[in-house]
Amino acid sequence: MTSAISIGLSGLAGWRVLQRIETRQIEATAKDPVIQRATTYFRENLTEDTTAEDLVGDYKMLQVALGAFGLEDDIANKAFIRKVLESDIGDSASLVNRLSDKRYLKLATEFKNRNDPEAMADTVTEAYVGQQFQKRVGEGDESYRLALNARNELKAFAGRTSSDKTMWYEVLGNEALREVFQSAFGFGSAMANLSVDRQLEDFMSASERILGSSSFAQIGTDEVIGKLVTRYLALSQVQAATSGNRYSAALTLLSS
Repeated sequence: MTSAISIGLSGLAGWRVLQRIETRQIEATAKDPVIQRATTYFRENLTEDTTAEDLVGDYKMLQVALGAFGLEDDIANKAFIRKVLESDIGDSASLVNRLSDKRYLKLATEFKNRNDPEAMADTVTEAYVGQQFQKRVGEGDESYRLALNARNELKAFAGRTSSDKTMWYEVLGNEALREVFQSAFGFGSAMANLSVDRQLEDFMSASERILGSSSFAQIGTDEVIGKLVTRYLALSQVQAATSGNRYSAALTLLSS
């Protein structure tokens, strides 16, 4: 595979550069021979008769399926993934619906669409390439990977019909997405020691104060996503700095 995507700049300046080159870099990632072999194999072996047992029993296919949803670290947890794939997504009490990390629900939902294997393959391989791109960006600067992930997740949140409280609980249970909000809101790691209900209250209150709304219909707009990401990257840059004037630097970055 190609090496990490390094922007050569940090903070907001680097983020602007990354946005300009994003489409070109995603295309380059898709053309990487290793990734092409992986996505081609998935396409050629996925059929409407593919079972959960078949998928978890094929390492190459499972690698792409999990990678598409950022779950590649679960590659060895085959029994658990099989249970996720076989869960009844229409039953609120089923395993997949009880998991706080909704990436598993996305995986299970997409697997139910294998009656149209070509459409499923398109969705999964495109997501896999996108995740590989984010991973490479993260190897150069983890804050940019988290920013890309937050942007994409929140755009999807905006089109959902779930209640805002439900989606805030998802944010709290999604490590990568939570990190962006938590940092942008200025919350320390001790926040995790509070009850979940208190965390929900504090996150929603901070969102109203800082972003102007706690509704994901608003948070998922380009304008508010931009505000969130800008604040996150600015404060992340400040935290990485060693100079004593951290807070004045943040104010300068946020006003630029």
